[in-house]
Amino acid sequence: MELFQAAFLGLIQGVCEFLPVSSSGHLVLFQQLMGLQEGSQFFDVMLHLGTLLAVFIVLFKDIVLIVKHPTGKTMRLLIMATIPTVIIALLLKKPLDAAFSTGRFLGISFIFTGILLLVAEKYGNGKKRLKEAKYTNAVTIGIFQGVALLPGVSRSGSTLAGGLLSGLDRNFAARFSFLLSIPTILGAAILEGKDAVEAGLSNIQWTPIAVGVAVSAVTGIIAIKFMLRLIKKSSLKGFSIYLFILGALVLADQLVFHMFFASMF
Repeated sequence: MELFQAAFLGLIQGVCEFLPVSSSGHLVLFQQLMGLQEGSQFFDVMLHLGTLLAVFIVLFKDIVLIVKHPTGKTMRLLIMATIPTVIIALLLKKPLDAAFSTGRFLGISFIFTGILLLVAEKYGNGKKRLKEAKYTNAVTIGIFQGVALLPGVSRSGSTLAGGLLSGLDRNFAARFSFLLSIPTILGAAILEGKDAVEAGLSNIQWTPIAVGVAVSAVTGIIAIKFMLRLIKKSSLKGFSIYLFILGALVLADQLVFHMFFASMF
């Protein structure tokens, strides 16, 4: 992998992880276009660690409070939201790996995320903050996050939608979504790191990984701050329109033109 490719993919990861447009879907899409499908999943996980660093930097005060109160409500909610995602990931690991390697469901997943955002925007007018939030809200968000394991379905978009549809306040739903990325990304990194060690680390290109991680961290910081401001004032409909257009273009190529993707249906 060339350094400019690594930097570009780091930019895509940093921007798309926190905007509700699916970083995994965009990474799969551009890796397909660049011909980088083989062995790219470990690189993807490392890019996610870059955006995890961004979460720690931007939400440092929130994280310190959680660490000081490890049995507090925020930690309990995060655990309850993580459990459904872990169960889904373990049950569907093989088909999910296949989906990442082929990009088969990208077009459909982009469109699904767009629909999800529209529904959440229309019906998600809750006012619950931390004090009012219940474990059922967290479990709902965790199930939505499990759906987002499919590339093209946005993790931040799904968890945000799950929070809004379960009655959470928009700002709290966004912050909880970003905090929930911490155990999710760490879990994925442990699993992929284990696979990488078993496969041998000699073939891994560490310089492109370092470049990609650095770029994803910096752009992730910008994206989180942008999204926290935007969620208070603006609608998510613009993201839906973008995803509908992107999904339609990917489907057209997959089903008709086959310029970038092999026939998958």
